[in-house]
Amino acid sequence: MATKGVGMANKGPSYGMSRQVQDKIDSKYDPELEQILVEWISRQCGSGVGRPEAGKMGFQAWLKDGCVLSELINSLFPGDKPVKKIASSSMAFKQMEQISQFLNAAEKYGVTKTDMFQTVDLWEGKDLAAVQRTLSALGSLAITKEEGTYHGDPNWFFKKAQENKREFSDDQLKAGKNVIGLQMGSNKGASQEGMSYGRPRQIL
Repeated sequence: MATKGVGMANKGPSYGMSRQVQDKIDSKYDPELEQILVEWISRQCGSGVGRPEAGKMGFQAWLKDGCVLSELINSLFPGDKPVKKIASSSMAFKQMEQISQFLNAAEKYGVTKTDMFQTVDLWEGKDLAAVQRTLSALGSLAITKEEGTYHGDPNWFFKKAQENKREFSDDQLKAGKNVIGLQMGSNKGASQEGMSYGRPRQIL
């Protein structure tokens, strides 16, 4: 009974911790990042997109109908524009549809699913920090791609280390060939399966 009690006692605080973590995520909206994003989007899209009122709610209202976001993503594509129709609407489903078009285009541009906000995060204001995260990832990609379409300060977003990734994959390739050679050698012999599993463990 004592151990069961301990288990239950541990369960309570862990649930409380997850609630605290969620609250922290919700409160991670960054006013300084907001200023950078507003400045970047304004430069990227031109004066036509206007500027929001300062603060979380102003930022949400500015982006909520998806038109500014669609202008932004279109400005980053050097050739064909991914969002063909950008039309402001007061109808909820039209606004959400426009946001979805931006999200699809951002994914096509290279933003990973883990960096992508959900439509409700913006439209209902559920997680505007996630919206900031997506836009920051987009800015980083634009700088990294060096396609001449980025019109902001290069210091606003970090450049993704693509070069390091390539070097690492070359090294990995060489290491991979050696490992495959070792495994093939051990499989050709009369060793049991357990031994071939044991060998990589010893290497690690």
